[in-house]
Amino acid sequence: MDLDSQNDLGASHWRELLKGALAVTPLSIAVLPWGLLAGSFALESGLDVFQSQAMSAIVFAGSTQLVACGLFKAGASLSTMLLTTLFVTSRHLLYSLAMRPHISKQPLRWRLLLGFLLTDELFALCGKQKPEQFDRWYALGAGLWFYLCWNAASLVGIVAGAQLPNLQELGLDFAVAATFIALVIPQVKSLPVLAAVLIAGVASLVFELIELSGGLIFASLLAMVSAYLLEKAQQAGRGR
Repeated sequence: MDLDSQNDLGASHWRELLKGALAVTPLSIAVLPWGLLAGSFALESGLDVFQSQAMSAIVFAGSTQLVACGLFKAGASLSTMLLTTLFVTSRHLLYSLAMRPHISKQPLRWRLLLGFLLTDELFALCGKQKPEQFDRWYALGAGLWFYLCWNAASLVGIVAGAQLPNLQELGLDFAVAATFIALVIPQVKSLPVLAAVLIAGVASLVFELIELSGGLIFASLLAMVSAYLLEKAQQAGRGR
């Protein structure tokens, strides 16, 4: 490969990195309040500044961080925290299975890197792509930029939390719901997906009202099973 070809290839990689970063920027802005909440809540739960920032840098999962900090503050055991966060993050297993055709042929270092950066937001951008459309540099740009924005927001939350106690009482937790609404609604393009969204929403509210322990997990399982059965019924109907 001559020098001009190498330069063109490098420029193409940078363009894809930039495209990925730009594509995920609206979602990065949407989760800024969530990051502020995660940083301040970690500090409020008893972690020091370094530990609070490490939660975002190493765990890098907003809902998991909030749940883990809440359990830590309540004095829960390590096994309880591990089991709960396992259920909370179980959706990432589904993400990885869906993304397997896209990433399985990549070198190990790319699989590890993109696996770490795989979030709801990155899946929303790349999960709907066909394997032949997938560009690892685009995914890297999106995932890395979101990672940097998340950690920056967490740092601001930690600093603000040290100066303004009980920052989580300002209603920033609505950012969690708003972010997932923004991610889910564009994906509702079929009856099974619509059924899953409606069943999950209604079931989670009912389970919350009756104070069912683990209601959110049960609502998610109920929605997934219902959507699966509905999709199978549709396929059987088309096959007749």
